[in-house]
Amino acid sequence: MTRDGRLGVGIIGAGRVGPVLGAALGGAGHAVVGVTAGSDPERVEAILPGVPVLDATEVARRSELVIVAVPHDQLEGLVAGLADVGAWQPGQLVLHTDPAWGTGILAPAVAKGAIPLAVHPAIEFSGTSMDFRALTSAYAAVTAPAPVLPIAQALAVELGCEPVVVDEAARPAYAEAIATASEFSRSIVRQSTALLAEAGVPHPGAYLSALVHTTIDHALSEAGSGPGVDPTATIQG
Repeated sequence: MTRDGRLGVGIIGAGRVGPVLGAALGGAGHAVVGVTAGSDPERVEAILPGVPVLDATEVARRSELVIVAVPHDQLEGLVAGLADVGAWQPGQLVLHTDPAWGTGILAPAVAKGAIPLAVHPAIEFSGTSMDFRALTSAYAAVTAPAPVLPIAQALAVELGCEPVVVDEAARPAYAEAIATASEFSRSIVRQSTALLAEAGVPHPGAYLSALVHTTIDHALSEAGSGPGVDPTATIQG
């Protein structure tokens, strides 16, 4: 980290999440130094214009903060593989975004002297600039060893989110909650729009929009999950 707190940020994973988080941190004053190649280079270039496309090893070697935003089943192997080739560096921040894992999954990087952080912004990413607005009204689950927890919390704030501390042992339950909310919402909307189409209602998705949003808002209010949430609370296993 430079004296003014500005970090060189590298992104491993050019899907919907990594480039958006890199751009958000770039907007907070950090420098995005590299991103790995993805399946949609035009979208990544639109979010991170001019950022060099590098392989994962080079991203890790160039960066003071590495954001690892890869599919769940790839995370463990990627972290271990980069450790095997000596890519992780002492004092380097390594942050992953998977809801199911705490910092234990980063043990191979920690063994090389890296600092482990887990930050999961609780939004459905589109991979476009629309995500920036969503981040500013979202919470983020943060998990990190106590001495560096403030760093994870500060990065969540710089992304635009309210940080909520989630215990390492509570990560599986947290991930199940996120998956249940996401999958259930999608499933119900798909079923409802199919029935409306069968009933002859034009543009069923648009027809349901206000109903779905207001119903969810009411449900969240009844569950006590609205603005009254204490972001300093710790979710424990």
